[in-house]
Amino acid sequence: MTTHGPVLPIWSCGGCDAPWPCRTRQRELRAEFDDAPISLALYLGAQLVRASEDLTWVPAGALHRRFLGWLR
Repeated sequence: MTTHGPVLPIWSCGGCDAPWPCRTRQRELRAEFDDAPISLALYLGAQLVRASEDLTWVPAGALHRRFLGWLR
């Protein structure tokens, strides 16, 4: 279990207060979904949708980069 989970509704990291998913959580997610990159993308896409409902002032492109841009 990680301490780097999202603090809702502001979507900051509970472990380091950075925007979620923070670098640490990104590394953890890559390891968790090592053999399932499509599942990781689907999970993060679902989190992006949830975050967009809470963070209505954040541009969609910024949220996309934050939640999915690092997967490349």
